Amino acid sequence: MIEIANLKYTYPDGNEALKNISLKISRGEKVGLAGANGSGKSTLLLNLAGAFEIQCGKIFFQGSEIANPESLRKITGLTFQDADDQILMPSVIEDVAFNLVASGISVKESHARAEKILSDLGILHLKNRPPQKLSGGEKRMISLAGILISEPEILALDEPTAALDPSARRRVINFLRNSDKTILLASHDLDMLLDVCTRGIILNHGMISADGNLPELFSPSNKNLLEQNNLELPLRYSC
Repeated sequence: MIEIANLKYTYPDGNEALKNISLKISRGEKVGLAGANGSGKSTLLLNLAGAFEIQCGKIFFQGSEIANPESLRKITGLTFQDADDQILMPSVIEDVAFNLVASGISVKESHARAEKILSDLGILHLKNRPPQKLSGGEKRMISLAGILISEPEILALDEPTAALDPSARRRVINFLRNSDKTILLASHDLDMLLDVCTRGIILNHGMISADGNLPELFSPSNKNLLEQNNLELPLRYSC
């Protein structure tokens, strides 16, 4: 479904964040991206979601090259590390419904669909609250709802469970596990990646260091590999 070929990206300060990244992801596959800070996880998602111009390399969707960011934005829903970057409107319901209203769908229908998404995530009670007054975890849930409502082909999620309490974290995990979407999930929470994903990719200094099935890739038998990439065993294996 998705193929990334020889993708490179260098920031204006000279930081070479991605170095010849190549991978293929099948429709409906759930892929966890792991790596230390600065490994390239967020930059890879930003390229895939059309937040950046492609500097070098190619991205294909269903066999056809997608050469411009606008086309990538139409098929990929992205959540940022900082949920405040995605929250714009004065109420939660308006914020979640924003993309539908902007595309010409009536406010009534857009709000009904927003309520359905909020309900699925267990946060319908927040619909009339001003997003700016919510906790960090609640904002993260709202940003997730805001991309789900557009029903993108691909979900590119950057630390979607950061700052969530245990109950909200479990709701997000269950929602993603049961989703039929193609998902790329970047996180330091390896236990969450194990709960959601069937494949793991480890990035290190902008390169793919390992690519394998889960849970095998994050298992105790690969402790040395994880440590070489500045990662620790998932908490479930720490006892």
